[in-house]
Amino acid sequence: MSDRAGVPVKVWFALDRDEDGWPPVGVESLWAVDVGEGLVRIDNVPFFVRDLALGDIVRTRVDSEDGRLHFRERLRWSGNCTVRVIPFRDGALRGDMQAVLDLFGPLGVSGEGVERFGLVALGVPANADFGPVRELLARGAIEEWWDFEESCVGDAWEAATI
Repeated sequence: MSDRAGVPVKVWFALDRDEDGWPPVGVESLWAVDVGEGLVRIDNVPFFVRDLALGDIVRTRVDSEDGRLHFRERLRWSGNCTVRVIPFRDGALRGDMQAVLDLFGPLGVSGEGVERFGLVALGVPANADFGPVRELLARGAIEEWWDFEESCVGDAWEAATI
């Protein structure tokens, strides 16, 4: 264990953009908690980093040029899921990110919105009932409230009955 164990730190993730320019940023920083030996536990829901969720354990390295902690690899998945929602401005929710959070809150899902991109990052706990969460996501897409992306999910999520 290092002297920094338990200390909040920022971890920087380089992002690859697709041919459409998504994601709209080339790097994302996430809060994490130092658990020692170059390992950290992710402490917020990623907006753009794929295949990562709140609570995951990742290995980092200190960049010799900027002194920042940079992501190397994910070592352990927490079982939590990450889903991104973009509420449509011309939909029933009028692009209101808080309305998205309010709809998912009773299902045990938390998250955060980023106004600049009109995006909500949802953190679905591993012990949540995935069926109702997936059902609400599908309903919102069908009724054109939002579009969504399943960024980090597993077999239990896929197997959940809608």
